[in-house]
Amino acid sequence: MSNYKAYCLDLDGTVYKGNTPIKEAVEFIHYLQVKGVEPFFVTNNSSMTQKQFQQKLAKMDINTETDHIVSSSIAAANYIEEHFPGKSVFMIGESGLQDALDSKQIMRTQDVAEVVVMGIDRQINYEKFAIACLSVRAGATFLSTNSDHAFPSERGFLPGNGAFTKLVEYSTGVDALFMGKPQPFMLEYIQKQFGYKKEEMVMIGDNYLTDVLTGINMGIHTVHVNSGVNRTEEVRQKVAQPTYFLESLSEWII
Repeated sequence: MSNYKAYCLDLDGTVYKGNTPIKEAVEFIHYLQVKGVEPFFVTNNSSMTQKQFQQKLAKMDINTETDHIVSSSIAAANYIEEHFPGKSVFMIGESGLQDALDSKQIMRTQDVAEVVVMGIDRQINYEKFAIACLSVRAGATFLSTNSDHAFPSERGFLPGNGAFTKLVEYSTGVDALFMGKPQPFMLEYIQKQFGYKKEEMVMIGDNYLTDVLTGINMGIHTVHVNSGVNRTEEVRQKVAQPTYFLESLSEWII
C-alpha cells in the first residue's frame, strides 16, 4: 500500500461528517503531507466552490491547494469544455457549478440551450425545470453533476440532485449523463491534469456505491474505510470487492 502517488479521498463520511472532522483521516492526511505527498479530495457535492472546500478543510486543520479539490462541478465544466466548446449552456445549480463553468469561460444562457447541466439548486423553481425540459426536448445534451437522490442535514434527509434530475428525465424521456461518482470522470480529470498512471492511483471512501465503484470503474485500486455509509460486513457481500478494507485510516501503514 506504499506505492501510490495519487491518494484520492472522498470527503463527507471519509474525511469529515458534516462539519466534524474524522480524527483518523486528518492524521492520515498529515502523515502523507509529511512524506511529501499531497492527497486529492474527490466529492459529488456540486454546491461549493474549490475555495469554499479549501476553507472548510482549513478549519479542520487540513491545508491543501484548490487544484487538489475535485468536485462533480469541476468534472462537468471540464467535460463541457472538452466535448462542447462554444455551445450555449443552461445551468441549474449553485455557486460551485457556476464558478466551475465561469473558470472555463463557458457561455451560459437563461433560455433554451444546446447543453443542460444540473447540480443541486436549493432555489429551484418551475421555470428552471421548464427551460431544462424544453432544451432537452429540442436536442440538448443533458448532463448532471451527480445522482444522489437525498443528502443528510440537521433536519433529516433532503432531496438531492438526483431527485431533481429524475424529474427532467421522466418528463423528457432522456437519461442524463452523470459527472460524479460512481462515474470515473473526476478521477480521469486528476489523471489527465497530473499525468498519473492508473497503478499510481487509489480511491479511498466509505460509500461502496459511489467511492469504491468509482475506483473500480476507473480501473484503479480502492480502499473501503469503515467510517460512514457502508459497514465492512455489508461491503464484503458485494460481487466486486475493494482492494483493501480498513476500520479507519489510522490502520494504514505506508
